[in-house]
Amino acid sequence: MHTTHICDVEERKLRQGWMATLARALPEEVEGAWERLPEKPAYVFLRAPQVGLAMVRGRAGSTGEAFNLGEMTMTRASVRLDCGAQGHGYVCGRRPRHAELCAVFDAMALTPVWREEILARVIRPLEASALARREARRSGTEGTRVEFFTMTRGE
Repeated sequence: MHTTHICDVEERKLRQGWMATLARALPEEVEGAWERLPEKPAYVFLRAPQVGLAMVRGRAGSTGEAFNLGEMTMTRASVRLDCGAQGHGYVCGRRPRHAELCAVFDAMALTPVWREEILARVIRPLEASALARREARRSGTEGTRVEFFTMTRGE
């Protein structure tokens, strides 16, 4: 059976990156990436998608003492591929299918046989799409920027 333990720090950071990319992607982009895969592995749920609440913590001024900001809805899922690899998905909101596919892609990316294909066909395109959305938002707000300046009184 294939184990999915991540011991290496670089490996852990790589996984955190693809998990964040999958979670922040638009649900239709993740679904589209799944549909475009030429081969799809069989999987079973370890934890079927569940919708629940998570406490969001904040810090005043980013450096102050932590406080409970409030709760947000989230969905989680866990799967096991036929090869034994386990994956987990966590997304904001009520998105069971999105969480399910995030878990499947996570498990696939942890599997040496699938990793490069998932990084190339799924993760990198989703990263590029997220960057394009950020740039579009930035350029859209650039036209509304106000430059403030202070005039001094004559002496």
